[in-house]
Amino acid sequence: MLFRDRSDAGQKLAAKLDYLTAEMPIVLGLPRGGVPVAAQVAHALNAPLDVIVVRKLGVPYNDEFAMGAIGENVEVLNEGTIRSLGVTREQLQRVRAREQKELARRLVRFRNDRPPLDLHGRTAVVVDDGIATGATAHAACQVVRALGASRVVLAVPVSSLAFVPGDNIDEFVSLHRPAHFMAIGQWFTDFTQTTDDEVLRWLNPS
Repeated sequence: MLFRDRSDAGQKLAAKLDYLTAEMPIVLGLPRGGVPVAAQVAHALNAPLDVIVVRKLGVPYNDEFAMGAIGENVEVLNEGTIRSLGVTREQLQRVRAREQKELARRLVRFRNDRPPLDLHGRTAVVVDDGIATGATAHAACQVVRALGASRVVLAVPVSSLAFVPGDNIDEFVSLHRPAHFMAIGQWFTDFTQTTDDEVLRWLNPS
């Protein structure tokens, strides 16, 4: 295993991002699992912490396999995956409607009427606990760019070699890119699912 848990991963990731301190960045965690990682990065960089809420669009009968993702007013689709698996427009719409409902729920839950931090002209560091397909990460970075960030840094503890940063990502930082990557959780001793309440505690420390 590479990391004890998400906090350990965040501390190790933060050590590789200390050069960003001078840019006074805003750190954005992907709920739920990315937030405890992002919290460690934000603390180390003395940066504000917020969430960037996106939802993966999983193919029918296999939610873990992404055919795209949605965010705040942004949708990213993998048309090749949709065609190769024969996903119909009706199936896509059903998945989209379900995930839009969860997206709206999470925005209410995590923001609690608190407006997102103003990203205009800022360096935004988007943090998750790892990247497999990358659909969610791409959507998050596209949302961040649309919100006015001048520079977008995507940072994760571990990622698949198959992930290719897109045009909305100015810099990609991954501590490990293993040749044999099956799942993010295989690189953590403790990869227990992060709860909504834990996310709120990281976002609103007492």
